[in-house]
Amino acid sequence: MNNELDLPPPQRTESQIDRILNPDHPLCRADVIWMLEYIKKKVADEDPALMDLTQPRLLQNFHYFAEAAMSLINRRNCCDQEADRLRDWLREAAYGINPNKTDNRSPRGR
Repeated sequence: MNNELDLPPPQRTESQIDRILNPDHPLCRADVIWMLEYIKKKVADEDPALMDLTQPRLLQNFHYFAEAAMSLINRRNCCDQEADRLRDWLREAAYGINPNKTDNRSPRGR
């Protein structure tokens, strides 16, 4: 397997996102923060992919972003079920940011 640092930046980012959203990967606080920072940067940069989303979908993205962020503040001990929920929130918060990925489609946003 290729070392992540050997990949060009866009592939490295995609690889990082895939790793974080993979249910077999043990989710840690640093992963959640990285993902939230990535989403925040895409929104701040007014990523064109986000401009294609409807206002209701953007509100859903924000809702899930806030859920994930608040879970970091209120988190005690993380169990598998909580990690799965957090991973779902991150996936929903990032919906539409990477339109080249077919698995980025949200069942809630269809």
